[in-house]
Amino acid sequence: MKLSSRMAVPVAALALAGLTATACAPQTSDTSATKDEESGTLRVWLFQEVNNKPKEQVVDAAVAAFGTKHEGTKVEIEYIPVETRAQRIKAAFNDPKSAPDLIEYGNTDTAGYVKDGGLADVTAEFDAWDEAKDTDPTARESVTVDGKVYGAPLFVGVRALYYRTDVFKDLGITAPKSQAELIATAKKVHKAKPELYGLAVGGAYTYGAMPFLWANGGELAEESGGTYKAAVNSPAARKGIEAYTSLFGDDNCPAAKCASMGGNATVTAFASGKAAMAIGGDFSHQAVEAGTVKGKYAVVPLPGVEAGSVAPAFAGGNNIGVLKSSARRTLAVDLMKSFTGKETQAKLFDAMGFLPTYTDVLADSAKKQPFIEPFVTTLGAGAKFVPASPGWAQIDSSLVLPTMFQEIVSGRKDVAAASDDAAKKMDAAFSSAG
Repeated sequence: MKLSSRMAVPVAALALAGLTATACAPQTSDTSATKDEESGTLRVWLFQEVNNKPKEQVVDAAVAAFGTKHEGTKVEIEYIPVETRAQRIKAAFNDPKSAPDLIEYGNTDTAGYVKDGGLADVTAEFDAWDEAKDTDPTARESVTVDGKVYGAPLFVGVRALYYRTDVFKDLGITAPKSQAELIATAKKVHKAKPELYGLAVGGAYTYGAMPFLWANGGELAEESGGTYKAAVNSPAARKGIEAYTSLFGDDNCPAAKCASMGGNATVTAFASGKAAMAIGGDFSHQAVEAGTVKGKYAVVPLPGVEAGSVAPAFAGGNNIGVLKSSARRTLAVDLMKSFTGKETQAKLFDAMGFLPTYTDVLADSAKKQPFIEPFVTTLGAGAKFVPASPGWAQIDSSLVLPTMFQEIVSGRKDVAAASDDAAKKMDAAFSSAG
């Protein structure tokens, strides 16, 4: 058994929840393998993290475990930059000779990669795998297209509400328990402490806005007969959009400053002491701990419309998939299981803070690290996913939803007009994707 690991060019941004492709490519021709060799070299592309060494150690252990069962098989690991993944992976789909056997990919890329013909259908192997029965349903959804499974979940990421305990104590208030209370609290804090955003929000923060839409009963799109139609302009969705955009203004987060902010900017504002609240992920914990608010904050699930309820969060994360072109499918599937099995996911949590996708492993992780309890609760309350359409990559990369929010908060369009325009763009993307 031989393991070789090499880094690919410059250091990449951290592979966080909800990675999406930046471009759409035409569907590839059929690149299905014609053989299934029982030995040889398996090539793997994994995402390179900002601090990659802990991940490498976990991966090396998984490869070693795989090697005890497959002597004579070699594994070559290449860590690729996240920002160039779309081009490299699409090129690999079209050139089987240079393609890896397995890839790590963002879970919002699943449908697009399936349409491109690059990922192998591993439904039978996944369903026969004993550990898979404990997979969180939302995590399983992230590897599923039209009822078929195209990989195994590696980790999941969800968002919750970070808030300043010192500020809340000073003002004699408690963590909000409903969406209306959240909005009122944000404005109350900003009025009492004008130097702070009550709740840092961003016009470009799609996955921070979605819980407001979902909590009000809205959906991004509706599926019927395998096709999707935008639903962001439904009455329920508009109610959620109105709730989120009401947080932009001089009474909380001025549009001139906040309309262009994305998720990282809102978390940075909180971590640096410029906001009393922010919607951040479990993956934001290290950044907040490194900020000036260390020791002065707590986290609770983002509240829903009803008092005591939890707003549905977007379930981001990454998966491991086997390429359809792999000439060593059986070996590749077994290596996929080693990379995504319970033991490896528990180690990845300890090393990187990535949330496990198994309900039992996730519960054990929460006992070891209490800070993730609000995120576990959020996931358990019912997280949601983006439409399983290859058109989603185009919608996301074209900034359809951020444009909608920014048009509203700038006053250029009202909620009805902006959501209607967004729905037209989404339907065009769904239609062109097939």
